Amino acid sequence: MSLPAEFHEIAKRVNNWGRWGENDEIGTLNLITDEVVRSAAATIRTGRRVPLALPLHQDGIQTGLIPGRVNPLHAMVQINQELFGPGTVATSDDVVTMGLQAATHWDALTHASHSGRIYNGRPADTVTAHTRARFSGIDKVPYVVSRGVLLDVARAKGLDRLPGDHAVTPEDLEEAADFGGVTVGAGDIVLVRTGQMQLALGGDKHGYGYPSPGLSVRTPAWFHAHDVAAVANDTLTFEIFPPEIEDLWLAVHALDLVEMGMLQGQNWNLESLSTACAQEMRYAFLLSAMPEPFVGGTGTPVAPVAVL
Repeated sequence: MSLPAEFHEIAKRVNNWGRWGENDEIGTLNLITDEVVRSAAATIRTGRRVPLALPLHQDGIQTGLIPGRVNPLHAMVQINQELFGPGTVATSDDVVTMGLQAATHWDALTHASHSGRIYNGRPADTVTAHTRARFSGIDKVPYVVSRGVLLDVARAKGLDRLPGDHAVTPEDLEEAADFGGVTVGAGDIVLVRTGQMQLALGGDKHGYGYPSPGLSVRTPAWFHAHDVAAVANDTLTFEIFPPEIEDLWLAVHALDLVEMGMLQGQNWNLESLSTACAQEMRYAFLLSAMPEPFVGGTGTPVAPVAVL
């Protein structure tokens, strides 16, 4: 089934291929300039730090809905072992097997493709079992530190959590920006709170994943117009699931990652940040969300921290 004309019309409007040169592999992260980072650092007033990652453990949020995306399997391979003989210093080591997108994570630009292409017009078949992501793998991302902006869509509407069939629209994003007294600008990392994470934190993993509020297919144009560097939210699927347009699955993924070259994050725990921003009555902060540089990876775990 081919993608509908509506999708291709939006794709043309948000396309960034060639904007930073034909060899570019990081897309909208080019918008995070030295000036943007200096401005982001100036948002720090109290030094209050808010962690945004889910804990990594075997009873994580994955349910088997997404094949191969497994919760972390953590095993000890060495326990208080005196490597250099009795009475010497002992060490313990452990290993983990997990899906790189199992919990709080960034999607690399190669995580999605459509019409045989990935970001910047490269062939999708450059992602292989042997080479992994030859271009735009998560290891190509040099930094993700910028001004973070929380668009608390749920709180702006006076809700603890958006209903499962709510598609977050550009109008919702504007409403949340007005509510938070912020103006989204070039190089910002936007965090969109729906409140859906409350289900996962409460132990309802299946309810967390389906049905789920999320970003509408109309939002990529809004992010493009505001020159946003990256977007993350507090849901499993990022976009509304099931989709608002019948049979148009993962369209927001394709528009953000493939057309715009914009990093996107999922399963971010924004509950404590929502409380902190409401208490301090400000919704902009320094955000550090450095990816783990898995060579050729199409995603990576991340442990983001907002500093207010």
